[in-house]
Amino acid sequence: MGVKTAWDRDLDIQFTGVQGTWLTKRWFDPDFQGNLYVFGAVGIAEGVESNTGSAGLGSQLGVMADWETRRVFLGYRAHAHDYDGLDASAMQAVKVGWAPYAGDTGQLHTWFMIEVDHRPDADNPVDVTPLLRLFKGPALFEIGYSLEDQDAQINLQYRF
Repeated sequence: MGVKTAWDRDLDIQFTGVQGTWLTKRWFDPDFQGNLYVFGAVGIAEGVESNTGSAGLGSQLGVMADWETRRVFLGYRAHAHDYDGLDASAMQAVKVGWAPYAGDTGQLHTWFMIEVDHRPDADNPVDVTPLLRLFKGPALFEIGYSLEDQDAQINLQYRF
């Protein structure tokens, strides 16, 4: 369980709520690890900036899967949301990554990644985002740049 906040810059919608993520299956091998997660969130969605939409109940539901070695990463994510009349949509994304070195437990891990996402209801439904991912212990930080939207992307996660 954790706090989730997201801002849709195209529609000027802010979502703030509580998200739960459940590991439903994990595969271990000496050379790789694979994971399957299901997640859901509920909270308040409201118009911000130029969007004058009033606040209402928002919800999200999704699935994530990944497979990785110490140097290669493959991931898939799909989710849908309903923001109480402000917006309802779905998306899916594939992420591929490469680590320039194999870090040991407790060390800083660095990944270069490319994410390709598909949002069927967007003006430009396919986007490519190069990313730099850094993580150490429970903290993960990603920074990237959307080639289609020409916008920065920042993601910060901390697992408790």
